[in-house]
Amino acid sequence: MTHSFDTTNPATGAKIATHTYLDDAELESRIRACHAAFRDWRLKSHDDRGKVIKAIGQGLRDRKDELAALMTQEMGKLLSQSEQEIELCAAICDYTAENGPKVLASEDRDIQSGSRGRVVHAPIGIVYGIQPWNFPAYQVVRYSIANLMAGNGVLLKHASNVAGSGQMLDEIYADAGLPSGLFSALIISHDQSDAVIEHELVRGITLTGSPAAGRDIAAKAGKVLKKTVLELGSNDAYIVMADADVEKAAQICATGRTYNNGETCVAAKRFVVSDAVYDDFREAFVKAMKAVTYGDPTSKDAKIGPMARKDLRDDLHKQVEQSVAKGAEILCGGEMPDGDGYFYPATVLANVQPGQPAYDDELFGPVAALIRAKNDEDAMRIANDSKFGLGGGIISRDVKRAQELAEVEFDTGMVFINGFGLATPNMPFGGVKDSGYGREHGGFGMLEFTNAKAVLIMDE
Repeated sequence: MTHSFDTTNPATGAKIATHTYLDDAELESRIRACHAAFRDWRLKSHDDRGKVIKAIGQGLRDRKDELAALMTQEMGKLLSQSEQEIELCAAICDYTAENGPKVLASEDRDIQSGSRGRVVHAPIGIVYGIQPWNFPAYQVVRYSIANLMAGNGVLLKHASNVAGSGQMLDEIYADAGLPSGLFSALIISHDQSDAVIEHELVRGITLTGSPAAGRDIAAKAGKVLKKTVLELGSNDAYIVMADADVEKAAQICATGRTYNNGETCVAAKRFVVSDAVYDDFREAFVKAMKAVTYGDPTSKDAKIGPMARKDLRDDLHKQVEQSVAKGAEILCGGEMPDGDGYFYPATVLANVQPGQPAYDDELFGPVAALIRAKNDEDAMRIANDSKFGLGGGIISRDVKRAQELAEVEFDTGMVFINGFGLATPNMPFGGVKDSGYGREHGGFGMLEFTNAKAVLIMDE
């Protein structure tokens, strides 16, 4: 295999840096160092761990400008959104430090035969995370901070195009006082990654990626009987109900489709609109999407930056062309731009039907699928007519009814009502169906890779 690779600025195509893969001996050393650090870290009190977690959050804030600039350079998101991402990461650290001791606290229980019982949430060891490029800091913080709070060691394989961001996070964690080796950002190949999954000292694996990657990693982990948490792709539907404020709905949906250059698992992707307001929404939505102009992500004038890689842009454009060939209609965008950088215009497809990529698959970029529903009930049916189930949205003046539909009918892990959102530290994050399984945030992530150990005192 090649021993190094370059990272590239997607806005210009210019080289950023060269990164070298670890050799197998160094990889083995990193794994063993992580395990050794875990053996001590697991004995620290929840409050002591929380102090370090809190310091990591402060470290993220202290280096926000530097890290945000690198994230934008490596994957092309707007600089302002890189800064927002780091603030979210710091908030996750704060929430985890404050609430971790309560979430992880042991619990006494009465038992039928014996004196008493105690439930202990014990750390299990090394948790290995394989993370994508679209949120270079958040994807790492989301799983690592919860597991460090739980007392585990953490290894990271970050996406190669954001390798620099992974290395900077490693520095920030260490500078905050995390024990040496407890968290390690590994620059390794796919074959080496498979070896990490199989390693006897690695106890859990978490992946954020595509359904295909999820199946592959779950199968490899399953062969060695290791637990996985998977956060995979989605094709989130936002329902615009018959009573919706159309102008407000159009703005919410345009933001939900184009935030982070449209490269978000939990982005709004399918827009299912009740027939009563379809024509008015279509007009307002196309106007809003046309106003989302692309450009230099460090400029305050740009509304979206480039896509992260050339192959991703090529794949997205192919999905648009295939959808059009099967009957979809381009209302705006849909053309491959000339010039440097991997830019793609904000695009709206109408007449989207089953059998088209825009209906069936995830379009990971600023392309919206507009779908007409007969009525609100039909819109709910269409929203659930997907192999995915990460998030979704309902836009309606009747919040009580929207909430009931969200709680009872929407077959997803998250539902946003009258707005677009990403992640909230105190609410669970995760999906169902082909969007994966397991939960992060809201305290749930701290328990995913712990051993709920039963201690039964039979006599005393």
